[in-house]
Amino acid sequence: MPDIQKTNSTTRTTTRGGDTGKSAGRSARAGARRSKGTAIDRVFVGFDLALVILLGALHALPTAYPRFWWIQLLCAAGLAFRVSRASVGRAALLGFAFGTAWLCAGTWWLYISMHRYGGLSAPLSALAVFALSAFLSLYLAAAMGLFAKFRRHALWLDVPMFAGCWLLAELARGYVLTGFPWAASGYAHVDSPLAALAPVIGVYGIGAVAAGLSALLVAGLRDRRQPGGVTAVCVATVGVVLAGLTFIKLPGYTTATGTLQLSLLQPNVPQNEKFAVEVLPQNLDWAAKNLMAARGDLVIAPETIVPLLPEQLPPEYWQPLLKHFQRGSQAALFGRPLGSLETSYTNSAVGISRDTVKMDDGFFRYDKHHLVPFGEFIPTGFRWFTNLMNIPLGDFGRGPRVAPSFPVKGERVAPNICFEDLFGEELAARFADEPVAPTVFANLTNIGWFGDTIAVDQHLHISRMRTLEFQRPMVRATNTGTTAVIDYTGHVTQAMPTFTQGVLNAPVTGRTGLTPFASWSSRFGLLPLLIVALLPLLGALVLRRAED
Repeated sequence: MPDIQKTNSTTRTTTRGGDTGKSAGRSARAGARRSKGTAIDRVFVGFDLALVILLGALHALPTAYPRFWWIQLLCAAGLAFRVSRASVGRAALLGFAFGTAWLCAGTWWLYISMHRYGGLSAPLSALAVFALSAFLSLYLAAAMGLFAKFRRHALWLDVPMFAGCWLLAELARGYVLTGFPWAASGYAHVDSPLAALAPVIGVYGIGAVAAGLSALLVAGLRDRRQPGGVTAVCVATVGVVLAGLTFIKLPGYTTATGTLQLSLLQPNVPQNEKFAVEVLPQNLDWAAKNLMAARGDLVIAPETIVPLLPEQLPPEYWQPLLKHFQRGSQAALFGRPLGSLETSYTNSAVGISRDTVKMDDGFFRYDKHHLVPFGEFIPTGFRWFTNLMNIPLGDFGRGPRVAPSFPVKGERVAPNICFEDLFGEELAARFADEPVAPTVFANLTNIGWFGDTIAVDQHLHISRMRTLEFQRPMVRATNTGTTAVIDYTGHVTQAMPTFTQGVLNAPVTGRTGLTPFASWSSRFGLLPLLIVALLPLLGALVLRRAED
């Protein structure tokens, strides 16, 4: 008996040892699989990030070269495809990477203003561009995370939800913290079939429609449960929509008023000479001579063509200019700062004609309302940053949101300065009272801060989009370009070569009447678009609660 018990005990011990060995083997193999899976997942995450970074950078291209508008659709479609099956965190990461690449590629020229003209070191300037792009991309990151959380894998809901989330991100970037909507996706479509929608839904609405079409392009690929023919139907639907919009003629929401003969001055002063004492007298002399020698009914010169405050400007320079236009049949509109260093000063445009004699100081005054962060006002807590740069007159006062137009021979010319023409909803506020609404927009700008870069073309196309939204012409008087006349259909009728000095003489025909965009945005701003953006998310939330 003892021998038998000893044998059984030995057998049990051996069996337990074998089980332990098998268990350890299984654990090792499982660990290896997990390790292999984690490594593969890291590879796929890296691939996804590399892909969306490339797509994001390409996405900025059509904002400067709108003939490539279709690239915007394909790049947004690539993002939609990658986030369609991603987790919430991964979708947010992909949105962040896409957005950062998009904005770095679309606004890299900020580096020039900070480094070449602001005196900031090259590494710090590059870091500042990246940091701004990354910060503004948090909106798209949140939007893609939101899409991943609420998507239903149902084509009829996910497509509008992607468009709605995209729209939320663009609205946030264009509004929060004064907004910076440069390179917004809708600007890629100023020459695309979607441009037909501009007088109805504006640039943000176009961006949302484009996002929806992009999501539709890949909708059949995103879910294996979809029937095989869904992809073909989705792609065909996108083609039909674009083809249909191609043949839509812009409705005649506005009618012609009168025609003004313009003289637009382009002084082409390099930014590093703008305030240089040694060349300032020469630049001021050129401005005065060409203002008074111009032949147009309205002579327009760019932002800060006279870069001195009233206390700095000799009376013998200012008084002849003032009297020339007060006593003659012509009118002038040009940029100069007003105020004083001791109190406050504004980035302004002054208008002079025989009708302004009775106005305060004898001239019409427009003070810029929407100021450029860091360049024209210092955000709270960032004075240390602006102190690193050599920017004269860097802390302007703000003008009123709704300003009167400058009357010239029956036309109402509405000035806007520099990047104010990015904010269509703010320009729309001037249309709340239709009888005094502008008939012509005039953009006075100095984009010389950014050198010979894509910023010049981007800003021209931004102005073109405003003409489509309001069906109003936009005339542009710029320091280095592009000085141009854009008609109410968004076509550049005449333009000067960039980075040349001279005067462009050209006619412009004003318009009266309201587009749908001008009508609803003058009353409600961007609120209607915000509501539209939220509707798909609310629908998904209702469905989720019903299922629970």
